[in-house]
Amino acid sequence: MLKRLKLRNFKSWPEAEVKFGRITGLFGPNSSGKSSLMQFLLLLKQTKDSTDRAATLDLNGRFVELGTAADVVHRHANYRQLAFTLGFERIPGLLIYDILSGEWEPIADSTKIAVQAKIGIHRGAFQSRALKYTVGNAEFRLERMKGSDTEFDLFARIPESGFSFVRSRRRMQKLTGPVKTYRFPDEARSYFQNSGFLAECEAAFEAALDNLYYLGPLREPPQRSYLWTRSRPADTGEKGERTIDAIIAAQEANERQTLEPRGHQIPLSRIVAHWLRELGLIDDFRMEKIGAGIWQAKVQTTKNAPEVMLTDVGFGVSQVLPVIVLLHYAPEGSTVLLEQPEIHLHPLAQAELADVIIHAATHRKVQTVLESHSEHLLLRLQRRIAEEDRIAADDVALYFCRMRDGASDIEPLDLDKYGNIRNWPDKFMGDAFEETAQAELARLDRMKNAAT
Repeated sequence: MLKRLKLRNFKSWPEAEVKFGRITGLFGPNSSGKSSLMQFLLLLKQTKDSTDRAATLDLNGRFVELGTAADVVHRHANYRQLAFTLGFERIPGLLIYDILSGEWEPIADSTKIAVQAKIGIHRGAFQSRALKYTVGNAEFRLERMKGSDTEFDLFARIPESGFSFVRSRRRMQKLTGPVKTYRFPDEARSYFQNSGFLAECEAAFEAALDNLYYLGPLREPPQRSYLWTRSRPADTGEKGERTIDAIIAAQEANERQTLEPRGHQIPLSRIVAHWLRELGLIDDFRMEKIGAGIWQAKVQTTKNAPEVMLTDVGFGVSQVLPVIVLLHYAPEGSTVLLEQPEIHLHPLAQAELADVIIHAATHRKVQTVLESHSEHLLLRLQRRIAEEDRIAADDVALYFCRMRDGASDIEPLDLDKYGNIRNWPDKFMGDAFEETAQAELARLDRMKNAAT
C-alpha cells in the first residue's frame, strides 16, 4: 500500500506531497497537473520493467510517453534536479540482519519503507545523483563522493546501533551510481561483506511497483465478439482492452469472490452484473461462448427485456466495465490508479461508482488513487463517510490541484469525521450558484425588455 509521495521538479510540479489513503481523490481543473502525479508513479513502474539497465528513467514505454529529460524536468530547466520520495507499507515487515554481528536480532524491522532519489541531467540524459532506502528509522544510502560525478560510497545510519558497512579485502574501488534510479550497483554487494540485504530492500520496492495497476481515461469501444486465446492477462490493460479476457479467464478458472463478508462466493461475471445493476445501467450481464475461442458479452437492459450484445446498449456500460473488473480482478491489497473512472456515465451512475470503489477498499483491501472531475462521485464519498459504518474519513485523502503562476499547486482537503470539507476551495466544482443567479438575471432582463 502506498503511503506518501514527495516530488520535486517533475513537469508542471515544482514540488508536491501526497499522503495516500485507502481511497485518494485528485480533483481540479483541466491541465492542473493531476494526471502528472499518476504519470510519475507509472514512470517508476515502467523503469522497473525496462530491460535497459543503463537508463536512469525509462521515459517512453508501455505506460507513459514523456519525451526527453528536458521535457520532463520542471520548466525544461536542465540545471534543476528531479527528486522524489515514495513511501509504502509492506506486510509482513522487512527484517534486516547484520551477518557479521553473530546475533539474530535484526538491525531494522519495519513495515514502513521509503525510497528517496535525486536525479540530475547530464549531457541531455538523466543521471542518478543519490539513492536512499529507509526501513523504519534505519537509513542506507548511496551518495556521490565530493568532487566526483561518477564515484559513489555507501553509508548507513541506524540510531542506537553500531552497524556500518564493512568493505571486503582488496575491494578498494569506488562504487558506480544507482541503477535504474532505485537499485544499488552490483558492486555494492561485492565490495562490502554485510550489504547483501540491500537486494531485499530493492525487491520490496519492486513488489510495490508490481502491485500498481492502471486504467486510463480513454477506453476501447465494445466489440460484437471476442477471441480468447486462453491467456490470462495481468490486468485489464491501460485502455481496458483486456477486460473481457480477464472476465473469461477468471470464469474458466472457476474463480469466485464474495460481495459481502461471509457471503456466497460467485463468479466475476456475476460481480460485474451486480454492480452494473447497482449503477442503474443494465439488469444482467454474462459471457457466452459461441464457438472455438469466440465469446460474446450479453446484457439484459431490464428484467423482462431480451438479451442483446454489449455493443447494442449505451456506451457508458462498456466504458465503466473495465473499472469494475479491474477493482475485482487485481489481487487483494493492490493499488489501482484510475483516470476519470466516471467518464460517459450519467450523474446517478457516477455517484454509485463511488460505492464500487468503497467496496473494493473495504472488502478487498484494494487501494484506489483516482483522478476525477465528478462532483457526484465526491458527494457520494462524503455521504458514505457521514454514514460512519461505510468508510472513515481517515481512510480517504482528497486533494485539489490548480495552476498558480504557471506551476501546479496541490492543496489537501480537510475532511472531518462527518464528511464535511472544511476548506472547500473557491469554484472547486464550478459555481452553480453563480450560474443560477446569472440565468435568473438574464430572464428578468428579457422579460423587462419584452414588456417595453
